[in-house]
Amino acid sequence: MSSYRNSYEARCASDLGPGFAYEPLKLTYTLTCSYLPDFVDVANKRIVEAKGLFDAADRRKILAVKSEHPDYSIEILFQNPNLKISKGSKTTYGDWCDRHGIAWRKGPAK
Repeated sequence: MSSYRNSYEARCASDLGPGFAYEPLKLTYTLTCSYLPDFVDVANKRIVEAKGLFDAADRRKILAVKSEHPDYSIEILFQNPNLKISKGSKTTYGDWCDRHGIAWRKGPAK
């Protein structure tokens, strides 16, 4: 048996029998979602997002939209582009955008 010994998965493996391998492969999948940009210059296919928080879900979404809609340009206006993308990371919001070829700038002050 593998790393599932003495667990619920081990009991399931025993119940299923030797014809089943435990976690032998990874299968990819695609989720279909929709995206509602903050601001769009429709004539010029330009999207502008206003972001205070830029979490992992937002970053995945922006990369997916950029990949699937390359005819649109995306720019992000950050409230604070110097915030780190996660606790302990050295990468700022601005750094992340630079790495992924996404235009960004600091948004308007209060």
